[in-house]
Amino acid sequence: MCRFLVKTLANSQRLFGSRRTLPRHLLHQMTALAIPAFALLVSQTLCSKPLKAESNEPPNIVFILSDDMGWSEPGFNGGDPELTPNIDKLASQGVQLTQFYAHSVCAPSRGALLTGRYAFRNWMDWRSEDFGKPSYLKKLGLTLAKNERGEETRRIHALATDEQTIAEMLSEAGYFTSITGKWHCGEWLPENLPMGQGFDHQYGHYAWGIDYNHYTIPHNAPAKYAVYDWHRNQQPLQEQGYTTDLIANEVVRLLTERSIANMQQDANQPFFMYVPFNAVHGPIEEVPRYTDQYPARQAALKCLDDAIGRIIGAVDQNGFSNNTLVVFANDNGGLTEEMNHPFRGTKNTTFEGGVRVPCVMRWPGRIEAGTKNDGLMHLVDMLPTFAKLSGGTVEGPYKIDGMDMSDVLLKGKPSPRTEIVFEVGGSVRLPTIRSGDFKLMGQALYNIKTDPTEKNDITAEHPLLVKKLTDRLNQLSAQRPPLGEKTLLMDPPLPYVYGQAENKQAPDWLVDLVETIRKTQPAEWAPGETPWPQAPQGATMKYTGDGR
Repeated sequence: MCRFLVKTLANSQRLFGSRRTLPRHLLHQMTALAIPAFALLVSQTLCSKPLKAESNEPPNIVFILSDDMGWSEPGFNGGDPELTPNIDKLASQGVQLTQFYAHSVCAPSRGALLTGRYAFRNWMDWRSEDFGKPSYLKKLGLTLAKNERGEETRRIHALATDEQTIAEMLSEAGYFTSITGKWHCGEWLPENLPMGQGFDHQYGHYAWGIDYNHYTIPHNAPAKYAVYDWHRNQQPLQEQGYTTDLIANEVVRLLTERSIANMQQDANQPFFMYVPFNAVHGPIEEVPRYTDQYPARQAALKCLDDAIGRIIGAVDQNGFSNNTLVVFANDNGGLTEEMNHPFRGTKNTTFEGGVRVPCVMRWPGRIEAGTKNDGLMHLVDMLPTFAKLSGGTVEGPYKIDGMDMSDVLLKGKPSPRTEIVFEVGGSVRLPTIRSGDFKLMGQALYNIKTDPTEKNDITAEHPLLVKKLTDRLNQLSAQRPPLGEKTLLMDPPLPYVYGQAENKQAPDWLVDLVETIRKTQPAEWAPGETPWPQAPQGATMKYTGDGR
């Protein structure tokens, strides 16, 4: 039945002549009608063409990344199941990875996922906005840059263009690639934006966080005023809606278009859809639903769960489920230890609460449903794993840190990973390494197997191990490349919209919107205070408010 509906949409295009001449607004309307009609007519079982478990057909990949979700927030990890029924359902349909790790803040994790390399190797352990924040620059022995007019501005920092990204690897393997959501790997120069890094389609925002309803980022450090940050295919986009819902809308639309395209072609083109939500990152202000039942952040989490449910539903309803690997993970720990229970630490720290993140994977017929796997994995492992599954080639100019985990996921073999490098010298945070069961964090040593909550520093009991791990961290620190001069500056220091080319031609509606919002923002801040958190000091970090 689902194939019939898709064929009907495809055939309707031909009534207009060429298969590509159906007006986009009519295609979207027909798609919107077809999907719910199909959902009422037929179950998921009837929609999915059975796939043999040993098929060599490259899978579609949908990688969903939440933002700032704590370990214990989803129901399957002890959170309120009423807030995350769709995420919990996904977990029940696949494998829960109980020792899946990320870096401790947004951009480093995204860089690691995209390149298969630890963030320190390309300076992605420093976020782009850090180069506009004095407390962060101080750690590098730098001060705020000034342009030729004497205006304070930020140095340009982004994911290097000579890296092979996961999108480039999959594109070369024949995949359609899209990013729908938060990029956070460079927000200014065109070569650093998603479509300059291997993505065929872009939708969402470039920088660290966004107002969910007006699409402005609250500040452009060092400037303390808003910048517009909502785009489709790297053009400013004027829309109405809540970003969590809009991201889901775009993914559902892309999935339907992929299904129609596959019916029009002799061979199905596999797709990689990277869906990095900005939820539940701050600022969390106006949430469209559930605030009559829950505090704003919990309401935002439930809205995120709604969106994930819609995306998974579209995967299934379009007949993709049996040949699609769906991954759900998070980029770093939550803002408070309560969100990360039972683990110690928060986002922006390398305690378990900052780096161990929820992760589930579903691939019907290939990954056993309702299972758990405690093998060590890190976001860097996704690139080589997806390369193996897709038939892609890892051929970038640099050796990657990631390991192929396909046999771990599909055959139940032990994880080959025994080491994870979280931070090294020259980072914002403490140098930290996990080796087997042990983790050295600065000068503290913990046995993660026997003491996962990191209550007992056992440094005095294992001096030789401490020396060995310290030497290893020093060895890795020496592998960090030079930062370089960082002579490129953001100009103007306070753009109306992110994207250098987009700002040069900012439309009137955008300028008017940004000016209106800036008039509501504080014109001055007390000495030493800023609208952004200061750099972490030592092992801990304390967030107030929504962590913006």
